[in-house]
Parts: sequence; structure tokens; C-alpha cells
Amino acid sequence: TKSPLQTIGEEQTQNPYTELLVLKAHHDIVRFLVQLDDYRFASAGDDGIIVVWNAQTGEKLLELNGHTQKITAIITFPSLESCEEKHQLILTASADRTVIVWDSDTGRQVQRISCFQSTVKCLTVLQRLDVWLSGGNDLCVWNRKLDLLCKTSHLSDTGISALVEIPKNCVVAAVGKELIIFRLVAPTEGSLEWDILEVKRLLDHQDNILSLINVNDLSFVTGSHIGELIIWDALDWTVQAYERNFWDPSPQLDTQQEIKLCQKSNDISIHHFTCDEENVFAAVGRGLYVYNLQMKRVIACQKTAHDSNVLHIARLPNRQLISCSEDGSVRIWELREKQQLAAEPVPTGFFNMWGFGRVNKQASQPVKKQQENATSCSLELIGDLIGHSSSVEVFLYFEDHGLVTCSADHLIILWKNGERESGLRSLRLFQKLEENGDLYLAL
Repeated sequence: TKSPLQTIGEEQTQNPYTELLVLKAHHDIVRFLVQLDDYRFASAGDDGIIVVWNAQTGEKLLELNGHTQKITAIITFPSLESCEEKHQLILTASADRTVIVWDSDTGRQVQRISCFQSTVKCLTVLQRLDVWLSGGNDLCVWNRKLDLLCKTSHLSDTGISALVEIPKNCVVAAVGKELIIFRLVAPTEGSLEWDILEVKRLLDHQDNILSLINVNDLSFVTGSHIGELIIWDALDWTVQAYERNFWDPSPQLDTQQEIKLCQKSNDISIHHFTCDEENVFAAVGRGLYVYNLQMKRVIACQKTAHDSNVLHIARLPNRQLISCSEDGSVRIWELREKQQLAAEPVPTGFFNMWGFGRVNKQASQPVKKQQENATSCSLELIGDLIGHSSSVEVFLYFEDHGLVTCSADHLIILWKNGERESGLRSLRLFQKLEENGDLYLAL
């Protein structure tokens, strides 16, 4: 049985986004958005075009043409701190097996690399070493001048799905169900060459890894296709915590059947993570889960946050969370503390919370009640942004300019804080009247 989908009435009093601007420039699915600075962002997707926009006005600033197939990865490469000119570079990888470096101010193609044997699926900048990495069927290390410094041997035909920097000049790459730790060796007195060495393979996941992010300087988290969440120590690469119980065993089925059923449905894939100091927020299937790092358990969940898979989530200031989904909606949530009933003990650990191994109906009656108590916080829906007609792939949050979403409907929507925009319009009007000397007449 599906949990009923969370809904919200027409009056969304806590939702600030009451105005929207529709931005049209792409002819296919828009999959990527990257922020360039306080007021600009770039979009890219399956039409191979990169567009630079003004987030304040929605104005299209530049169109970057150079790829012949869909974009598979995009990042920004900030100019060196010591550099006089602050040039923000954009790196894009495409299914045409090239990587292009663009100047984000002029739209000029700075350089193009086309020596790849496979499509580059991820790009990562290591700011401290001033190099960047491209991950496909192998992993390559490049400098700012686009010289290939070193590369690994062929890793796999499926390629690297995610890549993050961890301490001690290491990176961790997700390759299928494996995590591979590589160490970068920078040139020294003795050796003038760069090198990249495989130091360890972590084989704890039972299925393909879909998401990988840094939690803080000391740990990172991975999520798999069958709902395994693993938190790792970033220094010694050991497992700090493991969670795999993101489904609700129904009393009618025994656990084996239940697991099979879950694996068939795409209901527990972990598509994305975000985190703050205390919690990891996970997009699991159609649901949202808040996993507390100190307590090592889920403290809040919304099992049916959306009608279909949640693709991207982000933390906002003031305990808010935004999620977007294949169902075409973008939702705003608030993490609230629940009032604990002192009389009822809170079960520890997940297994008794979900009532594992209990197949008869009587035994599973108290489970629901326990489960409610075990989550000490709740995710309350405070906004539902309906504008896209197809899957919303990703979004960007600008503190001053609102929210940007992109979709399989080929559109980008700029969601604006209505009150703020209205205030700015009045301000501009007054300034204009003042300039023209009409203010006193108007008053």
C-alpha cells in the first residue's frame, strides 16, 4: 500500500515564491544548472548548448555552442586567487567525447580536449592542487593549461558515476557498486611527474552507487540503488554507520518477499544527498529521510514526499529543505521538532522500529505507533511549486534572486519572492520619479 501523498491547500501562506519567469532557450531536456556568481548561472542539457543567464532579470546573457551531443557534466573552475583578472571558467563534458573550457564572461571557447576514449561523466576541481579531474572509463588529471598530467588504467565499461575530493590528496570514485580511493602524488624534488595511485577498494555496497557527497572534512556518504546509506570515515575509509531500512514491511509478506518486492520497484534508490552539521538528508525513492549523524538513525521522514522519484534536494537556511521530482513538482519542507510524549519510550535501533521479522498481524499492530514516536522530528510541507510539465531535474537557490529550476520540458523557471519583487518595483518607481523630479507632483 502506498502512503498517501502529502498535499497542501491553495493558500500557501509560508511559500514565498509567488511569481515566476519562464526562460526558454533549450530544445531538449535541461539537466544541469551551475551558479557562476551572485547573480549569474549556466544551464546545459541534451541539446549540447550551454546558456548563461542573469538570475535577477532572467535575461539570457550568452549561448555557448561547440558540443555536437548532450552535455554529461559541467563545473566551474574559479580563477586563481592570486590572479589579477577574476575569470570564472566553465568546463563542460559531452557524449561527443570532448571537454570544452569556456570563458564565462565572453562565452569564448578557451580550449577543447578531444582525446577521450569514453564519455566523461564527471568533472571535479581540486582547488588546493590547482588541477581538475575527468572521470569516464578511466580517471584523468589535468592542469589549468589543459595538459594531461597523469591517468589511471581502464577502470570499467560503466565508468565513474561520481567523484569527490577527500583529505590527504585523495579522491573517492564510485564505479558500479565499488568505491575506489585514489591518491594524487604531486611533483617533488625527487620526482617531477604527477601520479595517481589506487590505494583501496571498498566493497560494502550490494548494488550500484548512485550518490556520493562529502558530509564534512572527516566523513563522506554514499547511497545505492537498493537504499543502502553508508557513512564513511574520510581518513581511514572505514564504515562509520550503515542504514538500509528505508521501507515499511507490510504485515502480509515475509521479509524475503518484501526485499524482493522492494528491489523490483524503484522505490528505494538513493538519488541524492544534502547535509548540514547535524544531519544527512536523503532522497530515497519518492521519499525524504533525515538521518541524524550523532544518533545514527532517521529522525524524520516523509515516505511519499512526491508522486515519483525525488531527483535532487538542498538545504535552505532556517531548517528548510527543497526537493524536486520526476513528477514535475518542486516542494519546500520545514524540519520541525515533534513534542515527545514522556510516557512512551522511544525504541532504539531500526529493526524494532520497523517491526522486523513480525509477520503476523497482531504483532505488527504497535509498530505504526512506535514508528511515529521513533521519529523525533517531522518534515512539514510548506510550499508546492507547480509550473513544469515534466520531470524537474535539478534546481539552484539564490539567496537574493530566488529559485531556479530546470526540466525535461525544455524550460527553466525562475521562481521569485513576490513580496520582495513588489518592494523592488516600488523602489525603482520612486527612484525614477525622483530622477525625473516628478516625485513631489506624484505625492
